[in-house]
Amino acid sequence: MSKQRLEAFSDGVIAILITIMVLELHIPHGVTWEALRPTLPVFLTYILSFVILGIYWNNHHHMFQVVSRVNGKILWANLHLLFWLSLVPFVTGWMGENHFTSLPTAAYGVVMLMSAVAYTILQTTIIRHEGPSSRLASMVRGDFKGKLSLLLYAAAIPLAFVQQILAGALFIIVAVMWFIPDRRIEEQL
Repeated sequence: MSKQRLEAFSDGVIAILITIMVLELHIPHGVTWEALRPTLPVFLTYILSFVILGIYWNNHHHMFQVVSRVNGKILWANLHLLFWLSLVPFVTGWMGENHFTSLPTAAYGVVMLMSAVAYTILQTTIIRHEGPSSRLASMVRGDFKGKLSLLLYAAAIPLAFVQQILAGALFIIVAVMWFIPDRRIEEQL
């Protein structure tokens, strides 16, 4: 089965998610800097989530550049990833509107963790389909960054109930780690 439809569908879903998030940014009533203050938490979470969705899109694109064909299991694993990414606009708005309080921040962490788990499942499913000697398997061997991301997201969830700022810092650290596409793949392309 060709991979182009999977890539096009995924690109479209991620583009729609980014559009949904920007539509949640409400225009302030007023023309002063003070009028912008109430929108700051929502805007900051939008920036973080925009970057995270961009990272997923970028790494998804790079990963599928080395995939030759897909099967039904890969399609379902990809849909699993898109499901968790589709929740990003909701938890982004919830966390921003409620000024990074505990439960919305923890929920954001759960969606981030499950998105990372889903990406790992997708990557593993592709490697199983293409074999342990595939290009993707050789490029992601070890996957320290992926494992560290899972650990940091998992740590951010309970931390959100103790210190939301530190939980948010962990989200930012993961985003910074992945801001540059996976070099192991990019070097091979």
